[in-house]
Amino acid sequence: MGTVEIEAPVSKKLGEDDINEEEQSPIEQVRLTVSTTDDPSIPVWTFRMWVLGLLSCALLSFLNQFFSYRKEPLVITQITVQVAILPVGRFMATVLPTTKFHLPGLGSREFSLNPGPFNIKEHVLISIFANAGSASGSGPAYAVGIVNIIKAFYGRNISFLAAWILIITTQVLGYGWAGILRKYVVEPAHMWWPSTLVQISLFRTLHEKEDEGGENQNRMSRSKFFVIALVCSFCWYLFPGYIFQTLQSISWVCWAFPKSITAHQIGSGFQGLGYGAFTLDWSAVASFLFSPLICPFFAIANVFVGYALIIYLVTPLSYWGLNAYNAKNFPIFSSDLFTAQGQDYNVTAIVNDRFEIDYAQYKKQGKIHMSTFFALTYGFGFATIAATLTHVALFYGREIYDRYRASAKGKEDVHTRLMKNYKDIPSWWFYLLLLVTILISLALCIFLKKDVQLPWWGLLFAAALAFIFTLPISIITATTNQTPGLNIITEYVIGIIYPGRPIANVCFKTYGYMSMAQAISFLNDFKLGHYMKIPPRSMFLVQFIGTIIAGTINLGVAWWLLSSVENICNEDANTTWTCPNDRVFFDASVIWGLVGPRRIFGPLGNYAALNWFFLGGLLGPVIVWLLHRAFPQHSWIPLINLPVLMGATANMPPATSLNYNSWILVGTIFNFFVFRYRKKWWQRYNYILSAALDAGVAFMAVFLYFSLQMEGRKIKWWGTHHPEHCDLAICPTAKGISVEGCPPF
Repeated sequence: MGTVEIEAPVSKKLGEDDINEEEQSPIEQVRLTVSTTDDPSIPVWTFRMWVLGLLSCALLSFLNQFFSYRKEPLVITQITVQVAILPVGRFMATVLPTTKFHLPGLGSREFSLNPGPFNIKEHVLISIFANAGSASGSGPAYAVGIVNIIKAFYGRNISFLAAWILIITTQVLGYGWAGILRKYVVEPAHMWWPSTLVQISLFRTLHEKEDEGGENQNRMSRSKFFVIALVCSFCWYLFPGYIFQTLQSISWVCWAFPKSITAHQIGSGFQGLGYGAFTLDWSAVASFLFSPLICPFFAIANVFVGYALIIYLVTPLSYWGLNAYNAKNFPIFSSDLFTAQGQDYNVTAIVNDRFEIDYAQYKKQGKIHMSTFFALTYGFGFATIAATLTHVALFYGREIYDRYRASAKGKEDVHTRLMKNYKDIPSWWFYLLLLVTILISLALCIFLKKDVQLPWWGLLFAAALAFIFTLPISIITATTNQTPGLNIITEYVIGIIYPGRPIANVCFKTYGYMSMAQAISFLNDFKLGHYMKIPPRSMFLVQFIGTIIAGTINLGVAWWLLSSVENICNEDANTTWTCPNDRVFFDASVIWGLVGPRRIFGPLGNYAALNWFFLGGLLGPVIVWLLHRAFPQHSWIPLINLPVLMGATANMPPATSLNYNSWILVGTIFNFFVFRYRKKWWQRYNYILSAALDAGVAFMAVFLYFSLQMEGRKIKWWGTHHPEHCDLAICPTAKGISVEGCPPF
């Protein structure tokens, strides 16, 4: 607490007058957004930071875990705290005593509950604390899903100790990878991590006084713009979020042809191909792909090409043209599992009491079938994983190698130079953390194996897999703001090696996938601290402590609700606590762990041909690289990012065509047209608008939930009944197939 992080008080901001052209960031968006000055005398390790940071972390951990079980889950993100905490921090700076005194262990340095005005660096650390409470902005800790499916879906038990160790170690393991890889994906100037810029823009708007003279005298201040946009977003979300839910997806094709199954499959934004569907709901625009205003246009273009190729060409051709995998027996867009006749697959009938497959029942029902779109999504997921390795090796391999050999000799930008005023984190911190986490995880797998089913070698294999992919995927995230996941490859690998054990499968996936995801989140926060000139040791300790607190609270809330809510996660007996995310997690444990990939994507299944996508993904970047070498004068060729392009639809489902249509359209408008033709406006307001829209929706969503939706108060009229009015999109088109809710053929 106090001012212990002060390195060297100075009388002026560093970097103010001594920036040469070579030190400028090579990324224009960074030059337009990030300050090139720093004041190392600003206190960050303060009483206010600790109180507000711990409170924010605990509150978000509780709320996000609580909401995750509801029929309509709600994720309260870091940005909500970022906005809400400012007046609280300034209030504390007004009322807390300013008395200075000495404490044992601080030497000659002074301590005060109130070292001065609430400052921007305190605010950044509090927001990072809060981010730990929302598990990197995506909700509660991923491993809580394992506890949920064991207790609520399989009806078994897991000890509290095993559950806690599982949650904490899966969250912390990635920090070790992040520490090792920092110099490759944080220090380089062109590893710019686009998502950090929206936060930086908001922080600067909330704290910096603008120069209203000169060319700015006739412009609205950024603070005023933010408040107006936030209020508009807050008020507008009342309509698509509650009063007029049809605004979430305006699918005019369905309205024009209300009795046509094919028209509904083509036009539905939620359950079809989304031709012509659009939305007036910001939450639908920014939900699964996050805000399009913060994504660089070349990445949006790659996503659009991949999305258009799959949705507008491959899927219609496979469904209506080739009838691939008997496509017409099933809905065109669905993640459900089916029998060969198009009926829902009775998964519970093939699960025995030992968490293993009942082969007799499986043979009786037959092989599992998927919609063609869902099957193709897995195929493109295979290609994405392979393309990630090849793309990074070809386009970034030389630079990674050069930095490995002589990282200190590389050119530094002004931000890296300014960060040298602070003590760096010793490498042994990360190595020790990595070693201790792996040892504790091994103890879990050896001594509490009955709870997790995962053998010790499975843990080491998962950790190695995560480490291999963390560098290439973090590079893609740092340059495109898109993060290919390891879900598929981790599930696939352990399903082949160790089949028939669903809990072992999801534990392996969590150790393999979540440690990589946490490493990337840690690196992203480090880049935020790098740009905001936060002492690295403060960053590390805040994230580590926040993760331990958040994971513990997540488990406590889960244990409480699983024990106290009757029929929790049972859709037939409980219409409020339906656990939608955990249901998907449970289905994955059945597909990959219980049935296993050999019976779906192997010789015993229907979809073995999809394995050729691995080869296609591996060779694709090679072709792009050869074209770049052959035609170096064409600067657009290296912008073809095949991992992003082929992984464009990785979020579908649960993401829908509507989400992609809207995200691509809005992103193109702001990051191509506005950026090119109204650059001054873009520089001044773009990221502020993104933050305001997110915050307005978040505040109104929380308000609606507590004031109306928790009490079951609903408005019933045409605008809220079946919001999209595309009910026939779930129907198959094959003759003789009978599906409940669909008209007879």
